[in-house]
Amino acid sequence: MASSELELVRELIGLNWHTRNGDVEPRRVAYDRAQEAFGHLGLPPGETVVIGDCSAEWVRPAQEDGRTLLYLHGGSYALGSPQSHRHLSSALGAAAGAAVLALHYRRPPESPFPAAVEDAVAAYRMLRERGLPPGRITFAGDSAGAGLAVAALQVLRDAGDPLPAAAVCISPWADLACEGASHVTRKEREILLDTEDLLRMAGRYLAGTDPRNPLASPAHGDLTGLPPLLIQVGSEEVLYDDARALEQAALKAGVPVTFDEWPEMFHVWHWYHPVLPEGRAAVETAGVFLRRATEEGER
Repeated sequence: MASSELELVRELIGLNWHTRNGDVEPRRVAYDRAQEAFGHLGLPPGETVVIGDCSAEWVRPAQEDGRTLLYLHGGSYALGSPQSHRHLSSALGAAAGAAVLALHYRRPPESPFPAAVEDAVAAYRMLRERGLPPGRITFAGDSAGAGLAVAALQVLRDAGDPLPAAAVCISPWADLACEGASHVTRKEREILLDTEDLLRMAGRYLAGTDPRNPLASPAHGDLTGLPPLLIQVGSEEVLYDDARALEQAALKAGVPVTFDEWPEMFHVWHWYHPVLPEGRAAVETAGVFLRRATEEGER
């Protein structure tokens, strides 16, 4: 049974329906400010790191033991930032016992595909250049950030880079063609996403690239050799079939994958963890997965 807080969160999301569509820049501002609803958390900006053509923020300071989580925020690629997800990435890092480097990857329409993928790869390589062993590094991302994490892993694998210990994919947007049946079957149950808006955002990101390109839509990729994946998805999401397709791609490739479905939950419910018990529980589950992966990476 869902918590009593769930209905309150649903009402709050409904009040902000108008922020789902429109020009990119006002939506970016609104998204970054949305986390102010949880202002009591008091999370100030962390140290900024320049990585090539983008930047990143140490949401949780680097630790002596080197256990580090590279976090890739969601927002349909064009929205979101370390600021919009600071409360979430920090909580996930705490659950994983890891420092958190939150990447501010380049976004469309200013910088379309594959800029974000290049930035994610560069961020991981920067961590490695600092002397962090791959077994002490993990990836996590939500929505577009989850797809981006798997895309970056494919690039790193193909380049022969040692791969991180594991990755968590929260409500992954893994098929930018939006062809999953759940876009229809769960349309009336979805409270956050709109498929037509997703397709517009995909068009901005892809800028003419085939949406089935595996570095844009990893559900269409060959995931052979990737590290263990945890896929978390809510039962009410239009992206539910994206999560299933990503799981099937991992299984086909022999990648260890855990599919974690949460009844009655919506897209990236983790983001509401300060007020939603299910969000806190999902963050903790993901943190345990990441912590265990790095512990195994030490052996």
